[in-house]
This record gives sequence, C-alpha cells and structure tokens, in this order.
Amino acid sequence: MQKKPVTTRKTGTRQRWKPDLEVFTDIDIPTEYFLDTIKKQAVVNPGVVFEFIDQSGSKPVKTEFCYQNGISDYLAEIVGDNALTQPEYWETERVGRDREDKDDYRVKLSVALCFSNRVRLTEYYHNSSFLEYGGSPERAVRQAFTSQIDAYLKSSGKYLKNESKITFADVEDALVLVSSSFSTQTSYENQTKKAITNKFIYEAMTDFLKHQLEVYFIENPVDAAKISEQILINKRSRENAEKTKLNIKKKLQGNIDLTNRVQKFVDCRSRDTSKRELYIVEGDSALGSVKLSRDSEFQAIMPVRGKILNCLKADYDKIFKSEIITDLLKVLGCGVEVKSKSNREISSFDLSALRWSKVVICTDADVDGFQIRTLILTMLYRLTPTLIEKGYVYIAESPLYEITTKTKTYFAYNEVEKDEILGLIGDAKYTIQRSKGLGENDPEMMWVTTMNPETRRAIKVMPSDVEETSRWFDLLLGDDLQGRKDQIAQHGHEYLDLADIS
Repeated sequence: MQKKPVTTRKTGTRQRWKPDLEVFTDIDIPTEYFLDTIKKQAVVNPGVVFEFIDQSGSKPVKTEFCYQNGISDYLAEIVGDNALTQPEYWETERVGRDREDKDDYRVKLSVALCFSNRVRLTEYYHNSSFLEYGGSPERAVRQAFTSQIDAYLKSSGKYLKNESKITFADVEDALVLVSSSFSTQTSYENQTKKAITNKFIYEAMTDFLKHQLEVYFIENPVDAAKISEQILINKRSRENAEKTKLNIKKKLQGNIDLTNRVQKFVDCRSRDTSKRELYIVEGDSALGSVKLSRDSEFQAIMPVRGKILNCLKADYDKIFKSEIITDLLKVLGCGVEVKSKSNREISSFDLSALRWSKVVICTDADVDGFQIRTLILTMLYRLTPTLIEKGYVYIAESPLYEITTKTKTYFAYNEVEKDEILGLIGDAKYTIQRSKGLGENDPEMMWVTTMNPETRRAIKVMPSDVEETSRWFDLLLGDDLQGRKDQIAQHGHEYLDLADIS
C-alpha cells in the first residue's frame, strides 16, 4: 500500500534567545562549543537529526549530526580501523531504589564498547546530558571491569608468580566505552549536573556489566585472550614507568632536596636554577626574620650557627670536619672534595651542578656581622673560588638607620645618606633609629631593604676584586702577624666608629 503524502503543516518548536549582557559579560563563544554540544545530543538521541547553521560569516554554513544507532554508531566512528575487538552493544532495564525509605524508579542502561591498543575513551551520559565527571556510571565501570578482568586473569593463569593485580588505569588504557542511561529519578552531585550519585544506578550497572563481561569472555575466548594480554602489557609498562620515575626522583632528591639532610636549611619551591637565590644568614634569629620576609618561590635560606672556621689558616682535614662548612658545601651543590691528603688540594667542581643563580651573604651591620661575612667569603674564596670569579656571590647591604616621618620611612645605609635624608626632611618631625640585628627587623622592612630584587641593595663580589680580596684575606686572616699589626697601627683609627668599644 502506497503512503499518501502528508498535507498537514509541519509542527515543532523553534527557540531563540539572547544573553543578558549584565550577567554574561563574555559572549564570544567559539563555534566548536556549539558543534560539540549538539553532537553530544545527537549521540544519545538515535535517529534525530540536529542541524547547526553558522551565520557569522558571509555565507551560512550548515552542519548536520545524526546517529541512527546512537552510541553504537558513535563508538564505530571513534574507533574506525583501530579496534582490537569488534564493538559490542549491551542494554537492560532495571527497577529499584536508592534507599529502603525511598520509592522505586526505573532505569534504562545502554553501553557500547570495544577494546583497542591505539584509542582510549570513556564517556558517560544520563538523561541525554553529558556527565563530564561521571559519578555513579563511572564508578560502576571501574568496579565491574577491574573486578571481572582480574578474575579472568586469575582463572586463566595469566598472572606471573607473585605479580600484583591490575588496576582500572591498565584497563582504561585499552578501553573504548560510551554509556547512556535514563532514569525516572536522578540525584546530581551539584548544580552543574556533571555527575550523578544514584546508588541504585551504580549497583544495577555494576551487576549488569559484570554479568555481560563474564558471558562475553566465555563466548569469545580469542578476544578474551587479546584483551587480557593487552591489559597485562599496559600494567607492566605502567609499573616499569613508575619504577623508573621513582628511581629518577630518588636520584634528584639526593642531589637537590637537602631539607632533611642539612639542619635548618629552608629550601624554595622553584627548581629553575636561573631564578633560585640562596641567602646565607647569621644565626637562628636572622633565619626567622628572613624566612618571614622572603619570597618562598625562589629564595632559600641557610643559617650559619656560630662563628665559622677560618678556612685561610686551617688545614683541609680540619675544614672538612666542620659541620657548618660541610653543610654549606652540600647546599651549594658544587661537588667540592679533597683530591689527596698529601698535597691537600681541592678538586675543581662542575659549575653546572650549582643550584643557585645568586649566593647572597646576609649578616648584621655590626662588627660581629662583618667578621662572619669575612669568614664566609674566606671559605668561598678558598674552597669555591669559581663562584667569585664567575660573579655568583653577593653581599646584602643592611641599612644603618631607619628614619621615619609622618608620611614616609627612609633607610640610610651610611652616615652620608643619613645626613642627606635629614637635609631632605628639613623641619619636619622625624624619629631616627639605629639599625638593629636582622632578627629584630620587621618582615616588611626586610623585604624592602634586603630581599626584594627591585629595591634591595646587593653588592656583587666582582671577579676583578679577587686578587685584592686575596691580599686582604692573607693580611687579616693569614699568618702575617706583623703585617696585621702594622695595618692596625696605621689605619685602625679610621674604623673606630665601627668598633664595638664600650
């Protein structure tokens, strides 16, 4: 019997909308977003034609989506010729409830799947909506596939002796699966509706998939063997990769992470050597102040506890018994070691192993601080002279005076600057305070004057200073006692204002 042409008018609904610009301030939505959204609707509504017409250009462009067999056709499109097994389609309907005190509801479950060693995909839909985070269907797939494939591997003797079990990551790496479910009651995880939490859907889907997989493996032994072999390959590859990663991490931690091996060393987060700065500070109180004021992203701190050994006069055996010095060398990471005890020479170090772009000596602006600074420089000069020659070493200047007016705070680093600031202030009221030790400074002041790369003052120990530095080190800290006496006699009076004399 021939069908008569339809004479009635076409029916349907056409919707148009415009965004409220007070709410949606950015309405530049890419075409790809609409195409992806419409395609996902076509996937879970078999046989329905979806058209998208883009009129933003000079000519309208129409894109059409239609999957006659829904998720089965979509799966075939994804896999193409890269399937390890032929696609399967399973569906069922169940009735149940999430809790005893709740009403029953109906659920329809549909799953299209196959296995592949080239493509991996898992997508979950519920009531025609794409579940970005899955929820109950995803948990069911994880439980059912891991449990059932593990049982098959055990029963068929595929595991090696004492081999660990598979995980879902090993299965997922070979799985292509699209799930679409419909229910008369739905519990969403939150308002975004990107995951569902129905307990009954999880239980029904887990039970259904376990049963289907068990039957599938019995009826398709060749495919079952292919699947199990591929999943075991994925598992062993993952374990080898994790073992390699762990070994590399241990090696890197042995070379870089010294936090647990050097007492009170405070590392920074960055591993970019071109940004990392090491502050060598004087004592625990300075450590606390600098720690509060630093930028923990790239500034690390190494406290020096007590007076450091005079490396210019001490022999190498004594130097390398000093915990302070060995800790500093560990933190620097320069690989310094003694070549031989007979000639007591220091081996050259690989500068590429250095972990810092700057080594900043930060001590109090007093006699004790100057002495500690000199002893640290002496150590670097004798044990790691390349750091000075290549310009890695800096001295952080601390202000001598803090001058505060009603509107501004000034920092003077010497007497000349103090006089200049007082002249600038004029008749305005001010308070002037002699610099305290680093440990007593406010974090804000420390950041501005000592830590902030934009505002701090840091004296770079220049390569041209090495020879002159060597001469002064030999004079002040070496064995030339008479030369030291002569220097003090001739020039000592020039430094009386810095001397701690009471």
